[in-house]
Amino acid sequence: MTREEKQNAIEDLTQQLAETGIFYIADTSELDAQATSNLRRECFKNDIKISVVKNTVLRKAMEKVEGKDLVELYDVLTGPTAVMFSNVGNAPAKVIKGFRKKHEKPILKGAFIEESIYVGDDQLQALVDIKSKEELIGEVIGLLQSPAKNVISALKSSGGTIAGLVKTLSER
Repeated sequence: MTREEKQNAIEDLTQQLAETGIFYIADTSELDAQATSNLRRECFKNDIKISVVKNTVLRKAMEKVEGKDLVELYDVLTGPTAVMFSNVGNAPAKVIKGFRKKHEKPILKGAFIEESIYVGDDQLQALVDIKSKEELIGEVIGLLQSPAKNVISALKSSGGTIAGLVKTLSER
Protein backbone atom coordinates (compact mmCIF):
# COMPACT_ATOMS: atom_id res chain seq x y z
CA MET A 1 0.00 0.00 0.00
CA THR A 2 1.53 3.29 -1.08
CA ARG A 3 1.61 6.36 1.12
CA GLU A 4 -1.11 8.02 -0.97
CA GLU A 5 -3.34 4.94 -0.75
CA LYS A 6 -2.87 4.86 3.03
CA GLN A 7 -3.76 8.53 3.30
CA ASN A 8 -6.91 7.99 1.21
CA ALA A 9 -7.87 4.96 3.32
CA ILE A 10 -7.38 6.97 6.53
CA GLU A 11 -9.51 9.84 5.20
CA ASP A 12 -12.31 7.50 4.06
CA LEU A 13 -12.29 5.66 7.38
CA THR A 14 -12.22 8.94 9.32
CA GLN A 15 -15.28 10.13 7.42
CA GLN A 16 -17.14 6.87 8.10
CA LEU A 17 -16.27 6.97 11.81
CA ALA A 18 -17.36 10.60 12.06
CA GLU A 19 -20.67 10.03 10.27
CA THR A 20 -21.78 6.91 12.12
CA GLY A 21 -22.70 6.65 15.76
CA ILE A 22 -22.31 2.88 15.78
CA PHE A 23 -19.37 0.68 14.88
CA TYR A 24 -17.97 -2.63 16.09
CA ILE A 25 -14.40 -3.87 15.96
CA ALA A 26 -14.07 -7.63 15.61
CA ASP A 27 -11.52 -10.36 14.93
CA THR A 28 -12.57 -12.42 11.91
CA SER A 29 -9.28 -14.24 11.41
CA GLU A 30 -9.18 -17.99 10.85
CA LEU A 31 -12.50 -17.94 8.99
CA ASP A 32 -12.24 -19.79 5.71
CA ALA A 33 -13.46 -18.26 2.45
CA GLN A 34 -16.92 -19.84 2.70
CA ALA A 35 -17.45 -18.69 6.29
CA THR A 36 -16.20 -15.18 5.47
CA SER A 37 -18.58 -15.03 2.52
CA ASN A 38 -21.47 -16.15 4.75
CA LEU A 39 -20.59 -13.52 7.34
CA ARG A 40 -20.51 -10.79 4.70
CA ARG A 41 -23.86 -12.02 3.36
CA GLU A 42 -25.40 -11.88 6.87
CA CYS A 43 -24.03 -8.39 7.36
CA PHE A 44 -25.47 -7.26 4.02
CA LYS A 45 -28.90 -8.68 4.94
CA ASN A 46 -28.86 -6.68 8.18
CA ASP A 47 -27.65 -3.43 6.57
CA ILE A 48 -24.19 -3.67 8.15
CA LYS A 49 -21.09 -2.60 6.26
CA ILE A 50 -18.07 -4.75 7.13
CA SER A 51 -14.49 -4.20 6.03
CA VAL A 52 -11.12 -5.55 7.07
CA VAL A 53 -8.66 -2.78 7.95
CA LYS A 54 -5.10 -2.39 9.10
CA ASN A 55 -4.82 -1.50 12.77
CA THR A 56 -2.51 1.46 12.14
CA VAL A 57 -4.87 2.91 9.52
CA LEU A 58 -7.85 2.48 11.86
CA ARG A 59 -6.01 4.04 14.79
CA LYS A 60 -4.95 7.07 12.75
CA ALA A 61 -8.52 7.48 11.51
CA MET A 62 -9.82 7.22 15.09
CA GLU A 63 -7.34 9.87 16.22
CA LYS A 64 -8.57 12.24 13.50
CA VAL A 65 -12.26 11.94 14.38
CA GLU A 66 -13.45 15.07 16.14
CA GLY A 67 -16.05 15.02 18.89
CA LYS A 68 -15.64 11.35 19.79
CA ASP A 69 -13.31 10.08 22.47
CA LEU A 70 -12.14 6.72 21.10
CA VAL A 71 -8.97 6.35 23.18
CA GLU A 72 -10.32 3.32 25.07
CA LEU A 73 -10.53 1.39 21.80
CA TYR A 74 -6.85 1.85 20.90
CA ASP A 75 -5.81 -1.14 23.05
CA VAL A 76 -8.03 -3.57 21.12
CA LEU A 77 -6.30 -2.80 17.82
CA THR A 78 -4.12 -5.89 17.75
CA GLY A 79 -4.18 -8.78 15.33
CA PRO A 80 -6.58 -9.00 12.38
CA THR A 81 -9.35 -6.41 12.59
CA ALA A 82 -12.69 -6.00 10.86
CA VAL A 83 -14.88 -2.93 11.34
CA MET A 84 -18.66 -3.24 11.19
CA PHE A 85 -20.71 -0.07 10.61
CA SER A 86 -24.43 -0.07 11.32
CA ASN A 87 -27.40 2.21 11.89
CA VAL A 88 -28.89 -0.08 14.55
CA GLY A 89 -26.99 -0.47 17.83
CA ASN A 90 -27.57 -4.17 18.40
CA ALA A 91 -27.59 -5.45 14.79
CA PRO A 92 -23.87 -6.32 14.56
CA ALA A 93 -23.99 -7.99 18.00
CA LYS A 94 -26.92 -10.15 16.88
CA VAL A 95 -25.10 -11.09 13.68
CA ILE A 96 -21.94 -12.00 15.61
CA LYS A 97 -23.86 -14.04 18.19
CA GLY A 98 -25.88 -15.85 15.53
CA PHE A 99 -22.80 -16.54 13.42
CA ARG A 100 -20.93 -17.99 16.41
CA LYS A 101 -23.49 -20.76 16.74
CA LYS A 102 -21.66 -22.46 13.86
CA HIS A 103 -18.19 -20.87 14.06
CA GLU A 104 -15.77 -19.81 16.79
CA LYS A 105 -15.33 -16.35 15.33
CA PRO A 106 -15.86 -13.41 14.94
CA ILE A 107 -14.68 -12.31 18.36
CA LEU A 108 -15.84 -8.91 19.55
CA LYS A 109 -12.89 -6.66 20.36
CA GLY A 110 -14.83 -3.49 21.06
CA ALA A 111 -17.78 -1.34 20.07
CA PHE A 112 -18.77 2.31 19.96
CA ILE A 113 -22.50 2.91 20.28
CA GLU A 114 -23.81 6.46 20.58
CA GLU A 115 -21.04 7.80 22.84
CA SER A 116 -20.68 4.55 24.83
CA ILE A 117 -17.67 2.29 24.48
CA TYR A 118 -17.74 -1.46 25.11
CA VAL A 119 -14.47 -3.40 25.26
CA GLY A 120 -14.12 -7.16 25.14
CA ASP A 121 -16.03 -10.19 23.95
CA ASP A 122 -17.74 -10.50 27.34
CA GLN A 123 -19.83 -7.43 26.40
CA LEU A 124 -21.52 -9.23 23.50
CA GLN A 125 -24.67 -10.24 25.40
CA ALA A 126 -25.09 -6.72 26.77
CA LEU A 127 -24.85 -5.37 23.22
CA VAL A 128 -27.41 -7.91 21.94
CA ASP A 129 -29.82 -6.75 24.66
CA ILE A 130 -29.54 -3.06 23.70
CA LYS A 131 -32.80 -1.87 22.22
CA SER A 132 -32.85 -0.08 18.92
CA LYS A 133 -34.23 3.43 18.55
CA GLU A 134 -37.37 2.06 16.88
CA GLU A 135 -37.96 -0.46 19.70
CA LEU A 136 -37.64 2.27 22.33
CA ILE A 137 -40.01 4.58 20.46
CA GLY A 138 -42.51 1.71 20.18
CA GLU A 139 -42.33 1.05 23.91
CA VAL A 140 -42.81 4.73 24.75
CA ILE A 141 -45.83 4.96 22.43
CA GLY A 142 -47.25 1.79 23.99
CA LEU A 143 -46.80 3.23 27.48
CA LEU A 144 -48.40 6.50 26.45
CA GLN A 145 -51.36 4.73 24.87
CA SER A 146 -51.92 2.41 27.83
CA PRO A 147 -53.64 4.93 30.17
CA ALA A 148 -55.89 6.17 27.35
CA LYS A 149 -56.89 2.59 26.51
CA ASN A 150 -57.67 1.91 30.17
CA VAL A 151 -59.87 5.03 30.42
CA ILE A 152 -61.73 4.20 27.20
CA SER A 153 -62.15 0.61 28.30
CA ALA A 154 -63.47 1.69 31.71
CA LEU A 155 -65.89 4.15 30.10
CA LYS A 156 -67.16 1.53 27.69
CA SER A 157 -67.64 -1.11 30.33
CA SER A 158 -69.21 1.20 32.90
CA GLY A 159 -71.29 2.83 30.17
CA GLY A 160 -72.64 -0.57 29.24
CA THR A 161 -73.33 -1.33 32.89
CA ILE A 162 -75.13 1.99 33.41
CA ALA A 163 -77.18 1.46 30.25
CA GLY A 164 -78.06 -2.03 31.42
CA LEU A 165 -79.10 -0.72 34.84
CA VAL A 166 -81.23 2.04 33.30
CA LYS A 167 -82.91 -0.45 30.96
CA THR A 168 -83.59 -2.87 33.80
CA LEU A 169 -84.99 -0.14 36.01
CA SER A 170 -87.23 1.18 33.24
CA GLU A 171 -88.65 -2.28 32.60
CA ARG A 172 -89.65 -2.64 36.27
